[in-house]
Amino acid sequence: AVNAVPSMGTPTGGNRGTSRSKMSMLRRKVAERLVEAKNTTAMLTTFNEVNMTPIFDLRKQYKEDFKAKHGVSLGFMSFFTLAVVRALKMYPAVNSMIDGKEMLTYDFVDISIAVSGPKGLMVPVIRNAENLSFRGVESEVKRLAIRARDGQITVDEMTGGTFTISNGGVFGSMLSTPIINPPQSGILGMHNIIQRPIAVDGKVEIHPMMYLALSYDHRIIDGKESVGFLVAIKEALESPEELLMDNNIKKALEM
Repeated sequence: AVNAVPSMGTPTGGNRGTSRSKMSMLRRKVAERLVEAKNTTAMLTTFNEVNMTPIFDLRKQYKEDFKAKHGVSLGFMSFFTLAVVRALKMYPAVNSMIDGKEMLTYDFVDISIAVSGPKGLMVPVIRNAENLSFRGVESEVKRLAIRARDGQITVDEMTGGTFTISNGGVFGSMLSTPIINPPQSGILGMHNIIQRPIAVDGKVEIHPMMYLALSYDHRIIDGKESVGFLVAIKEALESPEELLMDNNIKKALEM
């Protein structure tokens, strides 16, 4: 085995101490799965950006009433989850897995959400997300986040997702290439939202912008599908009233 020792230059008399700590079982298991994902999938990442102004405007107008009525916040996760559900219906290959020589496509959407727990990264699953409303997604996200935070999440609640959403933006990440959660074929990375100047109708305007990253398994998802999927996400997030709310905001938010 190769010893994990940095190559030595000439010591300068400063402190050279080290300390060892055992990796947790969870961390070791996550490490195995990350290496497995790299080694067994043909992973590629494609990027796009989203103008979050329409969602900011919707939340500003309705979040107080939404919270008062439903007891949960109107966060970004519901918009993302519903945008993913819509895009997966349009591009079912992204909601598929390789099983031996066959491609298994799911007619339901179980979304794994990567959240940071006390013991490291957890991926609780929102089951049958295709049947959930904005309120349903927000309630489920809150329930799972609390269980993850309190260390109550079970292995059963973290297995069987068909697609993953990872939110590195909460830590301030501008852009990253998320690693697929095997045996899934796709993962969507959300990043931090920054006020940036963009060109709108030939003029410079400042908008809250966010980068999106889709890492996908190129063995079953082609460039056309991966780019189309990400564009479908962008379109839904930039026109949420039309594409996610059926042009009826109050009904969609159950107000």
